[in-house]
Amino acid sequence: MQEAFVVLSEREALQINPVVLAFLGDAVYSLWVREKLVVSGEGRASEFQRAAAEVESARGQSALIERILPLLTERETEIFKRGRNAKKATKSKHATVGEYNRSTGLEAVLGFLHLTGNGARIDELLSQMDELKGKPSPVGYKP
Repeated sequence: MQEAFVVLSEREALQINPVVLAFLGDAVYSLWVREKLVVSGEGRASEFQRAAAEVESARGQSALIERILPLLTERETEIFKRGRNAKKATKSKHATVGEYNRSTGLEAVLGFLHLTGNGARIDELLSQMDELKGKPSPVGYKP
C-alpha cells in the first residue's frame, strides 16, 4: 500500500525552489485554519469562509509571522528568508509587497515542514495565531 504523503529528507526538501515550497505551504496553512474553524463547531460554512479568508490572506499571514519569527529555528529562518526574498511571478491585490513577501516566506517554511514530516512543528507554530485563539484546537496537524 502506498503512503498517503511523501516524506523527504531535509536535504531533498532544501533542493526545492522556495516558491514551490510556498505553493505547498499555502495548502497546508489553509487546511490547518479550516480544520480549526470546523472543529470549533460554531458557525456556518459562509462564516467559516469569511474567517478563513481573513486569516489566510497575505496580510493575516504577515501578522502571524511577526509573532512566530522569534520561535523559528535557524533552518526555518533560513527557509523563511529564501521564500521571502524569492522572485515571484504573481503579486497580491490586497497586500503590500512586504506583506506578500513575508507570507510567502511563512508558506515556504510550512511547505518544508510538511515535506519533511514535521506536522507537530507545524501545529506548534500555527497554534500561536491570535485570530483563532479561544476556539477548541483540532487534534493537531496530521499529514
